[in-house]
Amino acid sequence: MHETTIAIIQLGAVFFGLGLLGRVARRVGISPIPLYLIGGLCFGAGGFVPLHGIEEFSHLASEIGVVLLLLLLGLEYSAAELTTGLKRSWMAGVLDLVLNAAPGAIAALLLGWGMVGALAMAGVTYISSSGIVAKVLGDLGRLGNRETPVILSVLVFEDLAMAVYLPVLTAVLSGVSFLGGLTSVGISLLAITVVLVVALKYGRIISAVVDSPDHEVFLLKLLGSALLVAGIASQLQVSAAVGAFLLGIAISGSTAENATRLLEPLRDLFAAMFFVVFGLNTDPRTIPPVLGIAVALAVVTTVTKIVTGWWAARRQGIGKMGRMRAGVALVARGEFSIVIAGLAVASGQVDGQLAALATAYVLLMAVLGPIVSKYVEPIGEFFQRRRQMA
Repeated sequence: MHETTIAIIQLGAVFFGLGLLGRVARRVGISPIPLYLIGGLCFGAGGFVPLHGIEEFSHLASEIGVVLLLLLLGLEYSAAELTTGLKRSWMAGVLDLVLNAAPGAIAALLLGWGMVGALAMAGVTYISSSGIVAKVLGDLGRLGNRETPVILSVLVFEDLAMAVYLPVLTAVLSGVSFLGGLTSVGISLLAITVVLVVALKYGRIISAVVDSPDHEVFLLKLLGSALLVAGIASQLQVSAAVGAFLLGIAISGSTAENATRLLEPLRDLFAAMFFVVFGLNTDPRTIPPVLGIAVALAVVTTVTKIVTGWWAARRQGIGKMGRMRAGVALVARGEFSIVIAGLAVASGQVDGQLAALATAYVLLMAVLGPIVSKYVEPIGEFFQRRRQMA
């Protein structure tokens, strides 16, 4: 059979399988990310039926998935919201960074992965999944709750921290000099500053250039501009993901709302491929040796995220149940953690087991986050009744 025909059959099977997994996840009430990762593990290196002939397409599709994930994340925020959120939450953001980056860095050092591995694992355990958090808040009807602005403020701080962290990580992984690393960070900070200033003053103009009443034209301009900006950012050693995120920030108003509705199906498709590809590149036989460490990290960072959310919500005068809801909402890890691990492993500068540890950790946290968010109120009410009865 012709190679192209085989590749088409395999891709068809992959997409259909992802659809089934997504349906199962919706029925169970969890994020589909863990199931996508498991699907990749089953059909990648060391899996049941290794796939061949789709590597080039799947790699490109996964890169587009990262761009669309970050583009839509940027579309959720305006430049004004970012700056206001940063002013309001910077102390909680710093606490979040210290408490949640430290466990990953310490684990990497204890495993002998060196400073580069520590830097990568710090990012894996630090960053919450904005996608999962937003979906859970929407599904549970908590978008209007008093603690939700606190949660979003912490997420904004994390996203801005990533805009600095990713260029640093990319520079370290590529082995550039100290001066080269400083240059990358400087370019990233300059880009963030310019984008925020431009978005605050000329956001309407940028939105008008991208906007179009014709859905086809709108989609082509959106996708084209996202890939162009991401590619240029990558060439400047800033990171394609950060470039897409900054473009999303610059687009605002009704244009951003229309862009989100139009791009969501594409994002879900290509993002699913990204998670599958990460699973395909991870040998499942490497997970059991690091599973205990992943569980330990999951326990520790669940507690540290709850502490972060509780402290941030308390500073805003929110009650105990609201503080707990804020804390558990931040527990989930997902797309960004896998992006970081993928960059690290692809560079060849870190131990191959880092991918296995990151996969096991994200599997645990992507499942645990929505579950604890869903049941935190019933559990809290149960203990409150017990106290009243006592």
